Amino acid sequence: MTLPAPIAVDAMGGDRAPDEIVAGAEQAAAEVGLPVVLVGDPERLAGTSLEVVAASEVIAMDEDPGKGVRRKKDSSLVRAAEAVRDGRASAMVSAGNTGATWGAALLRMGRTRGVSRPAIATPLPRPGHDTPLVLLDAGANADCQAEWLVQFARMGAVFARDRFGTATPRVGLLSIGEEPSKGDALRKEAHALLADGAWQEACGATFAGNVEGRDLMTPGVDVVVTDGFTGNVALKSLEGAMRALVGAILGAFDTDDATRAAAEVLMPALLPLYGQLDPDATGGAVLLGVDGVCVISHGSSSATAIVNACRVAAEAVRSDLVGAIAAAVGTGPS
Repeated sequence: MTLPAPIAVDAMGGDRAPDEIVAGAEQAAAEVGLPVVLVGDPERLAGTSLEVVAASEVIAMDEDPGKGVRRKKDSSLVRAAEAVRDGRASAMVSAGNTGATWGAALLRMGRTRGVSRPAIATPLPRPGHDTPLVLLDAGANADCQAEWLVQFARMGAVFARDRFGTATPRVGLLSIGEEPSKGDALRKEAHALLADGAWQEACGATFAGNVEGRDLMTPGVDVVVTDGFTGNVALKSLEGAMRALVGAILGAFDTDDATRAAAEVLMPALLPLYGQLDPDATGGAVLLGVDGVCVISHGSSSATAIVNACRVAAEAVRSDLVGAIAAAVGTGPS
């Protein structure tokens, strides 16, 4: 299906902006055939063949998200969100300040009707498994109410179904033990609400109970819900552990002639796993619960990450992910 409007890519957001962002957007247009416009400073983007939506300001990676969105109304992030709101773009992609991306999308696009708080849904690879696990919230809402976690479960189940083809998503609640009695007050209250079958029937999901941090890359569940503070800590912990593990393996392969010889044999088998664990391969997280498609790519995104983020955005538009979430959240009790 042809997209109704181009994808707006925030050319100024990210540690490697604008060069890598522009390169990725150009590849998405030329090699994938996706319609793309860049949002940013026309002077710094003068060398591109893509259309540029002018924006004179940039919200820095270390800038306060709320103040940045409120004060910098001509920033590339805000203008990209406005393009989606006004129908000039079908989706937005940014590798910039995550909090500011969340704020710009929320303030300019608005919330999906019935959604209390939008959440960041991040796919986590599961080695040996065809589809990733969906973790949400991965950083948007540091403090949560139990009812919001049920909405996250609804949205995450729809995302897993529509994005990854999981017919009956199994949803787990991240806690410190499998028993319903484990965890803090938020976890205990959320567990009781999630165990109610009404929401599960409404979105075609099942509640698998509490899961622990060690379950995040296993096939036991398809969606894991938690508050944004815990989710972001878990996500960054996994990223750091995987980076350390890959570094240790590569270092071991270069110890002596014997290990270098072993590497020649093992590397062809390990490269597909490395590709599966590479964050650039996922393209980024999707902000669920706003009235428009917003893909948040990681801050150090390469051109490859931006290409894949544009793919994710296009698929979300084509599958009407926003409409599916609106239907799920608006059906039955939350």
